[in-house]
Amino acid sequence: MRAVRYVILSSLLAAVGCGGMEEQSQDEQQTQDSVDVQPAGKGGGLASEFGYAGKPTGQATVDVTNHGGPIMTGTKTIYYIWYGNWAGNTATTILTDWARAIGVTPYFNINSTYTNSTGGKVDNSVVYGGSTTVAYPYGTSLSDATIQTIVANAINTAALPKNTNAVYFVLTSSDVTASSGFCTQYCGWHTHGTIAGSDIKYSFVGNAARCPTSCAAQSASSPNGNVGADGMVSILAHELEEAATDPDLNAWYDSSGAENADKCAWTFGTQSTASNGSKYNVTMGARQYLIQQNWVHSGGGFCAMSF
Repeated sequence: MRAVRYVILSSLLAAVGCGGMEEQSQDEQQTQDSVDVQPAGKGGGLASEFGYAGKPTGQATVDVTNHGGPIMTGTKTIYYIWYGNWAGNTATTILTDWARAIGVTPYFNINSTYTNSTGGKVDNSVVYGGSTTVAYPYGTSLSDATIQTIVANAINTAALPKNTNAVYFVLTSSDVTASSGFCTQYCGWHTHGTIAGSDIKYSFVGNAARCPTSCAAQSASSPNGNVGADGMVSILAHELEEAATDPDLNAWYDSSGAENADKCAWTFGTQSTASNGSKYNVTMGARQYLIQQNWVHSGGGFCAMSF
């Protein structure tokens, strides 16, 4: 298991990669991998410990390697836990449409370049398993431990099924924050923990509308007319592909600790212009999205939107 790394904020760096991990105080200490806020100069986000060239500073030619941990093979399931007040917010439709469309795409197929010790690969297969809604039982500032409790409650009450080959995403409305650094140190993170006796993979993705200059690639407009939701889609993609290739934080990452999506954070490749003037780089289902590139583990490694 990798040691805990803390994100170090610095206004002197011009840009940011991803991969800072926050300490998680629970019954058994966990680590987590996070997607950091945007680079300074790209929407005004804060800079962090990494420089930026699509990869961590000094690691431009370094590929990720397998450290022996498991990957997620077979069909992976996405579950959503909508925390807070989402009434009337089109995000619930936009994010659900993305979850239904991401499976079996050239984009997610990038993850099939990652295998386990026996040659099994991250199959290009993802399905949406459903969602549950939680109001404000823990208020509007959530600790890391509380986020795990929210996931555990959803499973233990059968609001969502227990599935060890799934990623449970806690999605918060714009009036909710995460006390360990949402909007200032990260935009989302993924980790795992023992819940109901099983190893459960889960993630936090905050509403980018709370801090669009830090957690949304476009703060003025977006392809689906919802800056917060469109910003969240890219973070969701980031955390899903990292959870698939490094679910227990001991599988695929490079010598600096950066996972596959970390190495391409806040890079979007070739972009087109949507009818409302915003930018997008991929169409999934009936919607256009602006989603970060992912790291292809082939030919020495490179960032791309498809494989």
